[in-house]
Amino acid sequence: MSTTPLAPPSGSPTAAPAPAPTPIPLMELTTGFWRFKALAAAVDLGLFTTLSGLGSANAAELTAALHLDPRPARMLLASCASLGLLVRENDRYRNSETAEHFLVEGRPHWFGGFVRYSDRHAYPAWHDLQKALLTNRPTTWDPDTQESAFVTADPAILNDFWGAMFTLSSFTADALADAHDFTPHRRLLDVGGGTGAFPAGLCRRYPHLRATVLDLPRVTAMTREKMAGLGLEHAVSTHDGDFLAEPALPEGHDVFLLSMILHDWDEATGRALLTKCHAALPTGGTVIICELVLDNDETGPAPAALMGLNMLIETRSGHNYTHAEYTDWLTGAGFTDITTVPLVAAGANAAIVARKP
Repeated sequence: MSTTPLAPPSGSPTAAPAPAPTPIPLMELTTGFWRFKALAAAVDLGLFTTLSGLGSANAAELTAALHLDPRPARMLLASCASLGLLVRENDRYRNSETAEHFLVEGRPHWFGGFVRYSDRHAYPAWHDLQKALLTNRPTTWDPDTQESAFVTADPAILNDFWGAMFTLSSFTADALADAHDFTPHRRLLDVGGGTGAFPAGLCRRYPHLRATVLDLPRVTAMTREKMAGLGLEHAVSTHDGDFLAEPALPEGHDVFLLSMILHDWDEATGRALLTKCHAALPTGGTVIICELVLDNDETGPAPAALMGLNMLIETRSGHNYTHAEYTDWLTGAGFTDITTVPLVAAGANAAIVARKP
């Protein structure tokens, strides 16, 4: 019997050949910084804030307003339009909805602070990523001479950081409020809560809820100022303290939140902090971890994996962990009924919720 394969009948379909590899994905990865630096330059030049004040403008008007020569102005406007940051109608430009909402300085959800912080603080440190990989040491600060990444000679960088974190966390708080029902909860402790974006958003959505931000004194001073500006002093209070150094966390709360906190530390520190949470919560109390969580096989998602590299250049021992790791930590601390709620937000892709039995 012949084993020679038969040719397909005339006219029958054949499998299409696999597409040949192309360097396009590598080109997009390699030139990704072009997009970021165009955005950073536009923010620093005040393009979007200027254009918001004008409503719309042609290239000549923007060239004059930004004190640029026509050639670089044309290139910047074309780049921002191609990135969806500007809309061109005939010969006039206006901000896109995203730019008008987030990139106009002074607006409630100003994102330009994060752009500036990334450009001036994180971007130079990422140039030394290979050094961080080889030495297992941060590159945004010197752990031999500084207490933390927040010790800096440039207060403007810190202002940009805290403003950026409030904006990012505000939208993550909205996603959490949609995904988890806070109706049964009465008092929230936001561990390392910064300037209070989560309590502000959650207490607005759930008016019965009262919240406390636990953070260092230099941070809680900013929190109180922020809550006063938002008219939320009645709902959000502060507690000065170091949640790592102190032996116990404040009691009197039935839900604890750790948002973008555990990724700053190693496993032993994370486990110890969850043990403190368990000890301070009442029976039936809840702990919620909000993070960019890695898949268990550590192949993605990319924002979580790349945030892990950012923790390498920003912290002594930080890491982005997997669902399985957080579940194991919570179980080890004595929590039960562990569930994961997906989130669609810039600051977190999941809320891991657990209960103290």
